[in-house]
Amino acid sequence: MATPKKTAPPRPWRSTADLPIRPAAAWQPDPDTAAGRIPLALPRPSTPDPGFRPTAFSGEAVPFQVTAFREGHDLIGVHLRLFSPSGDESLHRLTPRNDGFDRWSVLVSPLEQGTWRFRFEAFGDEVATWAHAADVKIAAGVDTALMRESGALLFQRAAAEKSRPAAERRRLEAAASRLRSPDVADADALDIVRDGEIAAGFAARPLQSLMTVGPTYELLVERERAGVGAWYEFFPRSEGARRQADGTIASGTFRSAAERLPAVAAMGFDVLYLPPIHPIGEINRKGRNNTLDPQPGDPGSPWAIGSAAGGHDTVHPDLGTMDDFRAFVAEAGRHGLEVALDLALQAAPDHPWVTEHPEWFTTLPDGSIAYAENPPKKYQDIYPVNFDNDPEGIRTEVLRVVRHWIAQGVKIFRVDNPHTKPLQFWEWLIATVNDEDPDVVFLAEAFTRPAPMQRLAMAGFQQSYSYFTWRNTKAELEEFLTSISEETADFMRPNLFVNTPDILTEYLQYGGRPAYRVRAAIAATAGASYGVYAGFELYENVARPGSEENIDNEKYEYKLRDWADAERRGDSLAPFLTRLNEIRRAHPALRQLRDLRVHWSDDDAVLVYAKHLPAALTPTGESDTVIVVANVDPHSARQTMVHLDTTQWGVRPGDPFEVVDLITGAEWTWTDHNFVRLDAFQEPAHILHVKEKR
Repeated sequence: MATPKKTAPPRPWRSTADLPIRPAAAWQPDPDTAAGRIPLALPRPSTPDPGFRPTAFSGEAVPFQVTAFREGHDLIGVHLRLFSPSGDESLHRLTPRNDGFDRWSVLVSPLEQGTWRFRFEAFGDEVATWAHAADVKIAAGVDTALMRESGALLFQRAAAEKSRPAAERRRLEAAASRLRSPDVADADALDIVRDGEIAAGFAARPLQSLMTVGPTYELLVERERAGVGAWYEFFPRSEGARRQADGTIASGTFRSAAERLPAVAAMGFDVLYLPPIHPIGEINRKGRNNTLDPQPGDPGSPWAIGSAAGGHDTVHPDLGTMDDFRAFVAEAGRHGLEVALDLALQAAPDHPWVTEHPEWFTTLPDGSIAYAENPPKKYQDIYPVNFDNDPEGIRTEVLRVVRHWIAQGVKIFRVDNPHTKPLQFWEWLIATVNDEDPDVVFLAEAFTRPAPMQRLAMAGFQQSYSYFTWRNTKAELEEFLTSISEETADFMRPNLFVNTPDILTEYLQYGGRPAYRVRAAIAATAGASYGVYAGFELYENVARPGSEENIDNEKYEYKLRDWADAERRGDSLAPFLTRLNEIRRAHPALRQLRDLRVHWSDDDAVLVYAKHLPAALTPTGESDTVIVVANVDPHSARQTMVHLDTTQWGVRPGDPFEVVDLITGAEWTWTDHNFVRLDAFQEPAHILHVKEKR
């Protein structure tokens, strides 16, 4: 019997510039100076606060960058040395960005979850320096003998290195002899200077001098769902709810909500997010549209957590039992859906915490407990927790609650208003939970100022809500997309929710169906993660007067929707959402965040951006490029010229390439300048795949 061939284990990374592993050349730091012989500065990935680690998700194309330079005109090289959590070491060659700022970069996709370590190594590149000078001087007939002898000496040095492949060493010996031979004309010697095989060998194994090794940094790599996913939100009490003979509505249950799971999965969503599923307080219960006069049968806000029936570790009796919830989570899993649960650290006035731990709340001078406010909004049915009163007791209880839901099968938590709680608390909680289970993901519902939003991300939140909901014009979107993909991508992952129960923007109120289509298209293609709140596919767009939220807000009542009727009438966005999610799954470039680049158009309402993932970083080994052209004016047709920097995906300016519209199937030949017409009422966006040349 033949002995089976041993196969090498898969590497825990993908890279655009792998090199053979070699130890760094001898190097000792100078104790009297801060700079190395070749200065290294501004490393990325990084965070604004060095007390926190940058992050990535498994399979993310991470640009490792550093500023490196030396005096004079001699050339340098820069390497990235990378260590996986399991100890695999790899070496990667950085290339200069040629932007005049001495920035060097390489793309690497870490695949293994855990803490990676990396450092940058800069060195004088003796052969590249010689080749540059020799190419100029030999061609000009200047110092030709000196150039040829200098090259021969370098080749001999390299050929003596036993770490080089034997064939390469023989090639270098032969090249050195030819450079020295009087029978070889200068024109032929110039061919040796320009020899591609020799250059490739030295690119992989350069002759290094003046070695400088930078500090070692850390990069936390989390599971893919921490950075990639299509989210769908629904209220389980509305799914299967029915109107009774007396006019009141009977709540849906986990069992009836499970009947909606196949439809959500069929649309291609990955995560099903549930608002709080706990008992709802009776005291100060809110009625329809946040009024203070609830009517019989009004269910109250799920965020007013807790009653005599229990608190944060209990399910609402109307929804079923804990066994029913576990069955719901299991059924969602069978449909490929992960369940995300709301974590809202607040209490209704009749929550058990209020009587058992009154010290956890703020008592006013009149003896009453302060309720939540977000002026002009008032939430008399909710008591905020005061984290400065008994912080250890609160930590212990919250950790117990989170562990309880993890035990029920929940690995994703959408955290309500985390910016109203101490940052220190979140840093502790997330670190404690992720030390026990690194697959647990926390999403920050932090519509707040940039500083607290970004600090929450650095403190450990794997995802965050963002300003996307209010960025609607071309200029606003260009600034926003550049920010999330470049400025904050090392530590903050936005989830581009198109709407929420609390947010119905003017753009959706008055933009009609085109607004819904274009917002979904941008969210699904610009963000690695995006989300939709139920009702979006039915174009629900009537606002409560004086507010930016839906009339008859589902936070305060049951919502009876006839999904099947809307689809029969062709009045549902579900087919379009399905297609968007199909496109996302088929195109790995769209499941990235840092690869987005804004391009140009001559129209102030036509947004253009592209995402590109090199072949070396895709699972299939084929590059993936998607161009999005969107008319963000939902009231008109726009026609304009679109201008592309095609070098982003390796096409020379002016060269033609083929694209296919992934929505309509239309195909065109494009160049770097193209005419487009987008009618908001027909098809407000092109999602174009650049076809590879065969």
